[in-house]
Amino acid sequence: MPTNLSSPLKADVKHLSFFYGTVQALKDITLPIAGNHVTALIGPSGCGKTTYLRCFNRMHDLYPGNRYEGQIVLYPEGINIIDPSVDPLAVRMRIGMVFQKPNPFPKSIYENVAYGLRIRGATQRNQLDEKVEQALRGAALWNEVKDRLHHLAFHLSGGQQQRLCIARALATDPEFLLFDEPCSALDPTATSRVEELLAELKQRVTILIVTHNMQQAARVSDFTAFMYQGQLVEFDTTKTIFTNPANQLTEDYVTGRFG
Repeated sequence: MPTNLSSPLKADVKHLSFFYGTVQALKDITLPIAGNHVTALIGPSGCGKTTYLRCFNRMHDLYPGNRYEGQIVLYPEGINIIDPSVDPLAVRMRIGMVFQKPNPFPKSIYENVAYGLRIRGATQRNQLDEKVEQALRGAALWNEVKDRLHHLAFHLSGGQQQRLCIARALATDPEFLLFDEPCSALDPTATSRVEELLAELKQRVTILIVTHNMQQAARVSDFTAFMYQGQLVEFDTTKTIFTNPANQLTEDYVTGRFG
């Protein structure tokens, strides 16, 4: 555990296990998430990174037979967001998610960003206009699209579409953003833009990112968790994980000996 995890926690994962029916995908994971920092999840394919990520916004609730054990405590209230009594829609308003491939809705740029606001009951045009602009600025996209807000989102480039999805997530003022391989479908230039954006966003939100790219994890994250076969092997500052890991398995993975 990092000795300098001095920032206030945004979430505290306690003995989290997850089951797809009878198959256990996550095994007793305990992991603190520092507020206003980037925590990266690394590990080979199938190790449980995305499963873990999707526990945070209750995506698994969409499919029958899935089951959580343990707790994900969200601060400052200290509520366990995987408790069945907690409304998953309320959780998703506080914890936004950006997926591996850009997934804009078949709507205009404006309506993509306004979608979550409308779900929350916003109807006043001036309020929507303000929040849409704010979100697009937050995703470093406003200057590129301000003159074509009512064009279809599909007309944007791949990198722009991914930043639009980030803007859509930002529009509802989340406290937490989940990124699942957000740059895997992007070219190096678009990847660089998204990575720069992550550095800016952590001033306002807490970020948890899954990535297969070791260099990306080293560049963008403050803390790194290495997972293997559904278990947390090691968690520390990113610098420590990549330069002086405590576990041989971690060292083998980050140096490319397996994975």
